[in-house]
Amino acid sequence: MDSKGEPTPADIRTVIAASAAGTAFEWYDFYIYGTLAPLFGKLFFPGSSPAAGFLLALATFGVGFAVRPIGAAIFGTLGDRLGRKVTFLVTITLMGLATTAIGLLGTYAQWGIAAPILLVVLRALQGLAVGGEYGGAVIYVCEHAPLKKRGFYTGWIQIGASAGFSLSLLVVLATETLVGEEAWIAWGWRLPFISSLVLLAVSVWMRLKLSESPVFAAMQKAGELARTPLREAYATPKQLRRLFATTFGGAVGQSICGYIGMIQLLNFMQVSVHMDPVLTRTLLIGVLAVLAFTNVLAGWLSDHVGRKPVVLAGYAMMLVVLFPGFQLIADQANPALARAAKERPVVVSGANCTFNPFAQRGQASACGKVLDTLTRAGVPYTKQDAPAGSAPVVTIAGQPTTPETLDAALKAAGYTTAPVSPPLGNLVVIVIAMVVVGLPGILTYGPMGAWLCEQFPARTRYSSLATSYNFGVGIFAGFMPFIVQATVATTGSVMTGFAYPFIMVVFAAVVAIFGLPETAGKRLQEPA
Repeated sequence: MDSKGEPTPADIRTVIAASAAGTAFEWYDFYIYGTLAPLFGKLFFPGSSPAAGFLLALATFGVGFAVRPIGAAIFGTLGDRLGRKVTFLVTITLMGLATTAIGLLGTYAQWGIAAPILLVVLRALQGLAVGGEYGGAVIYVCEHAPLKKRGFYTGWIQIGASAGFSLSLLVVLATETLVGEEAWIAWGWRLPFISSLVLLAVSVWMRLKLSESPVFAAMQKAGELARTPLREAYATPKQLRRLFATTFGGAVGQSICGYIGMIQLLNFMQVSVHMDPVLTRTLLIGVLAVLAFTNVLAGWLSDHVGRKPVVLAGYAMMLVVLFPGFQLIADQANPALARAAKERPVVVSGANCTFNPFAQRGQASACGKVLDTLTRAGVPYTKQDAPAGSAPVVTIAGQPTTPETLDAALKAAGYTTAPVSPPLGNLVVIVIAMVVVGLPGILTYGPMGAWLCEQFPARTRYSSLATSYNFGVGIFAGFMPFIVQATVATTGSVMTGFAYPFIMVVFAAVVAIFGLPETAGKRLQEPA
């Protein structure tokens, strides 16, 4: 601190480095499960349908998001009462211990039903921790930053999510390569979780070196801390409207755009179009590394042109590139499958032709069993109505086949389901498409930390930001991978699932336009 009690440039650099590194490590802990969702479906949720196991693994991933609002309420109150620093020390410790414990769990084959139950419990503890982490780190940096560089400095924190996700992909890729496929499935998957202990030790050491936020320290010295910050944050209609606007206009839109370019991109390339998992992870690591520091550029840009124009540009870009971007990736990643789907479409008709992705004892109807076969193979299909009592009929390019000969007919028609590695020319196009799909998340993430921080008064800033942000992310964005994949499984189309994120981004843009004011240049002590 300088002679006036203000943080020096060296202090701010330390704050940013410690906060950003700790945030990246915490997001590593949170995302490592999502990276391994397909494997966890087999290890912890075995059943008659691989689709069911994968969806249950994604639902458990969503549990971590669903409890984030609870963590936000708990740690938001602590952050406004006890301080920013002590609160995010608690959250990162809880996260690290829960992550390590996942690596020590027995699988369903070893522990039976206790395994998935304990996995859900530990995932919930991770969600509680991350519910308090984001608000604490962003507010801490925001309250240290100079007035005209707030977007630029908080942009470094916004790197945390993509950096943590990239780190999880890198650790998984390196571990799987070193131990081999057989050992990886047997025990190697545990190592990325257990290694979290090392990251926890580094994070705690770095954050212990930090001092309290100057804004909080000034309120504490003046005796102006809120006695019941959570109740105060929701006290008036004006505050409720602002919380609604930050939830849907900020948190939901930002997180949908961000997760599309990370989690959904990974799931789509591995599960929907059968691209080689190692190649997929390698490409995504490279793309996220290229895009990571553009968060800082987007935050810097928001200091000069405003938060709102940059975020709205991200929303608009996502609406434009979402469907064509993923369709281009599908065509280039697995050309044989894409060509078969266009030239030799699969059409299914039959009585009671519905598919339940969670069925553990087989589908209820003969037609449902056919859909189950197609879903297992990742084959896109369309359905036609048929009279009651009709036997299932499958046609491929207009030629009928029977359930007994379906597998052979699909193979003959070119429906490839083994992991594929596209040629170099296709890979170049895929990488460009991945960058384009990822850019909207950058434009929304970069300015969002500063924009949300500036929406609320200092007395209840932690409680207000944490609860509104984590409710939006936890409920509406956290279950997006599950909703998208469940829609794909029940409709037979790899693109229909993207209707949900498209609609949510449209809604977020409307709320942001009419509900969120521009705040660039606003002093943090001013009332909201």
